[in-house]
Amino acid sequence: MSTSPDPLFSCHDLSVAVAGRTLVEGLSFAVRPGELLAILGQNGSGKTLTMHTLAGLRPAAGGQVHLQGRDVSASRRQDTARRLALLPQHVDDIFPATVLDTAMIGRHPHIGRFGWESAEDVAVTQAALAAVDLDELAQRDVLTLSGGERRRLAIAQVLTQQPQVYLLDEPTTHLDPQHQIDALRLFRRQADDGAAVVASLHDVNLAVRFADRCLLLYGDGRWDIGATGEVLDEARLSELFATRMEALVWRNLRLFVASGDVAP
Repeated sequence: MSTSPDPLFSCHDLSVAVAGRTLVEGLSFAVRPGELLAILGQNGSGKTLTMHTLAGLRPAAGGQVHLQGRDVSASRRQDTARRLALLPQHVDDIFPATVLDTAMIGRHPHIGRFGWESAEDVAVTQAALAAVDLDELAQRDVLTLSGGERRRLAIAQVLTQQPQVYLLDEPTTHLDPQHQIDALRLFRRQADDGAAVVASLHDVNLAVRFADRCLLLYGDGRWDIGATGEVLDEARLSELFATRMEALVWRNLRLFVASGDVAP
């Protein structure tokens, strides 16, 4: 008898399509507490649309998505938001607000319709800002932040939500190399503490360093999934990115470099 914990999040026979084109067909996977699953693929392969479909923001072309055994499409949005957080690829700030107030938006699923933020909500938010090194900017106007600072604020916002499942669409966008590492370390810790994390990435080597498993989306309906050390190889990645990918060893890790040559 298996002793593995029940999945926090799963999809079954999921298909994702846009404008009559099927990007993902028959996708099935489950993510358990403690797991970080990376999604890799070219631009236009369906990573963002798949993320939005998994989050219940757009209808699937087929199949089902389950959050702790419940169909996401049939659940109340607030109930889903207490357990699942989506970090979009792009976040727009239209109105001025402080960094603290913007981060605290993540607490709204836990607050009643006519309720106010409690001291605990403020403390959770301050801790999230500290985790992304923005605590000293708490009273700054969000419209004065750089692109990288705004991305870290978006990460803080999903942390304040305290979900059990994180769906992260390109979490390292706009971040410099150190903050990219810091962000992935942060979500690796969330997984190690019992959350389930699904993150789409452009950098295959970040997936090598932090992901337990990888999902490869080829953009024509096909997909591969497996343990990171098994599913990431030169042949698959060269086909996935349509450029020759060559492996090298660094600190006992097999990393990959794009040669710039068209893959055969």
